[in-house]
Amino acid sequence: MTTQAPTQELPGYYPEIEPNRSGMLAEDELHTIYWEQSGNPAGLPVVFIHGGPGAGSSADNRRFFDPKIYRIVIFDQRGCGRSTPLSELTNNTTWDLVADMEKIRAELAIDRWVVFGGSWGSTLGMAYAISHPANVLAMVLRGIFLCRPKEIHWFYQSGASKIFPDAYEKYVSVIPSSERGDLLMAFARRLFGDSADDRGDAADAWATWEMSLLSLIPDEPDDEQADEEYVKDHSFADAFARLECHYFTNNVFFDTDNWLIEHVDVIRHIPAVLVHGRYDLVCPVESAWELHNAWPEARLQIIADAGHSASEPGTRAALRHATDEFSSLASRHGSAE
Repeated sequence: MTTQAPTQELPGYYPEIEPNRSGMLAEDELHTIYWEQSGNPAGLPVVFIHGGPGAGSSADNRRFFDPKIYRIVIFDQRGCGRSTPLSELTNNTTWDLVADMEKIRAELAIDRWVVFGGSWGSTLGMAYAISHPANVLAMVLRGIFLCRPKEIHWFYQSGASKIFPDAYEKYVSVIPSSERGDLLMAFARRLFGDSADDRGDAADAWATWEMSLLSLIPDEPDDEQADEEYVKDHSFADAFARLECHYFTNNVFFDTDNWLIEHVDVIRHIPAVLVHGRYDLVCPVESAWELHNAWPEARLQIIADAGHSASEPGTRAALRHATDEFSSLASRHGSAE
C-alpha cells in the first residue's frame, strides 16, 4: 500500500479525442446499449465502466488512456446515458450488465481487455472479472465500492450525514420525518411510485446529495448553477436516482452481503491497481483497505488529498500512472501503435 502525498505538479488528462467507431447494440427485446471506441483501433483494449449505477459516460472518460497505445471502449449501462430506454428498471441487474460487457467484447472481436472502473464501476468491474477472469488482462479500480449494506447505510442513511448536515438536510427534506428511519425504502416508494411530482422531487434530492459530496473540497455553485446542474436535468437525475435505488434495494443482485470479497480469490492472479481518496465520503476508504487485505497482490494507492471524484488532481494522476504502467501489456498482447 502506498499513500500519495499532496503535490502541485501532477499530470492531467490526455488530450480530448473523439470516437472513431460507435454504435447501438440490442441486448434484448427491451434494451439497446450505446458503445463507442476511440484511440488506437489496433491498440491495447481497455473497457471503461462508469459509476452510478445510472451515471452514464462522458467525453472525459476517454482521457485516462494514452490514445496512441489504447483501444478505448466505453459504453452506457442499461437505462442511462445514450442507452435506451432511459431509466428502465426491467431486465436491469448486475448480471445483465456483465452479459452486456461480454456481448460488446464479442461484437468488437476483442480477446482480452484491461478493465477500468470507479465507484459502482469498480463493483461491476470486479463482478465481471470474477465471472470472466480469462478475459481480463489487468484492472484499474478507483473509489472501491463493495456494495455492502453498511456502505449503503453510511451514505444514504447515517454516516456522511454527520459531516455534511447541511446537504443532508436538503436530501431528506422530501421525505416526511415519520419515514426517515429507512430512507432507502422511503425514496424507493417515491422513485418507483405513480406520482410524477414525487418521483421528480425525490430524484432531484437524491442526485443533488450525491453530487454535493464527490470531492474533498466541493464546488460551491451559486443557486442558478446548482439548478442547472442538478434540478433542470431531470432526465439525468431520474435515471441516476432510480437505477441506484433499484440496485441498492436489491443488494445489487448479489447472493450475499460480502459477495465480492468472498469471490476475490478468482481474480487475485490478475494485475491490479486500487486507487482511493483518503477523504472519500461516498465510499469510505475502509472498503478499499478490506479489499486489499483480501487481495494483497493488488497495489492500493491512497490519495492523501482527495475525496471520491476521479477528476481530483491526485486521483487523476494516479489513474493515469496506472494506465501508463499497464500500457506495457500492449507488446505482450500483440497490439500495434
